[in-house]
Order: sequence, then C-alpha cells, then structure tokens
Amino acid sequence: MLIALTDRKAKAVALHEGLRTVAHRALVLGPVLAQVWRPQPALVHALSGILKDCTVPQARTSEPPMRETKSGRPECLACATGPDLADWRRIATALGQAVLPAKKRPDAVDAWVALAAARHGSAVIFTTDPGDIHAYLTVLAPTDVHVVAV
Repeated sequence: MLIALTDRKAKAVALHEGLRTVAHRALVLGPVLAQVWRPQPALVHALSGILKDCTVPQARTSEPPMRETKSGRPECLACATGPDLADWRRIATALGQAVLPAKKRPDAVDAWVALAAARHGSAVIFTTDPGDIHAYLTVLAPTDVHVVAV
C-alpha cells in the first residue's frame, strides 16, 4: 500500500483519503516502513506526507493511533501493547504452516501485518500481495479481517 501511495495509484489514494474519516488511523508497522523507506528525496517527501495520516505503533514520534474526539482521545490497546512471546510464536507458526503462492517465500513482516490486523479485529489490510496475506490469515484464523488488493 505504501508503494502504491508513493506511486500515486488512484485506488490507493482514494482508499487512503477515506481512512482519514475513521477514528483509528491507518497502521504502518515499523518493519513495513523499514522495507519501503529509502534515502531518496522524492520518496522521503511522499512517505512523510502519508505518515501524517497513519500511526506507527509504539514509535515515539508517530501520530497517535486514535484521532481526537469531542470527548477526548480514546486509546487503542492493540497499538499500546507490543507483541508478546505468544504473538511471536503465532507469527512463527504462520510462517511454517502458510500455503504461500508459487515462488513466494515466508515473510515475517507479512505474517506480523496479518497478526496485527487480527489483534485489532474488524481490520482491513490494503496490500499489493493479497495472496501472501491470505495465506497467513488462513493459519491465524481471525474472524473479521479483510484483505483489499491495491
């Protein structure tokens, strides 16, 4: 999704604009940001603008997960608490059991994205690799996580 946004793909931009109206900011996990960020001025500028509407959980200088409301700012427990050992074990299990698309290799970052969505509940993952994410979600078996290809 971040790459599609930096490339100004119409679908990604429209989805991102729509997310500005929801209480919980879009999540960008730190490892996902690290995979995309490169010291190229145009990319840095684009990503910096995108991140103003997102949260990187537990990053000190990130926007807060929840937007301000008339009654204050609610908290998101999934964002406030980092992964514990059980979460890392679930990620490892997903890596070992996922039936990935042909020519794909297990990816801990994709599995962590799937688990972060499962921890949040009623989540939507926007991705250019829906097959990978679906494979991890099949193992994790959340009841209400959806995947949208961008």
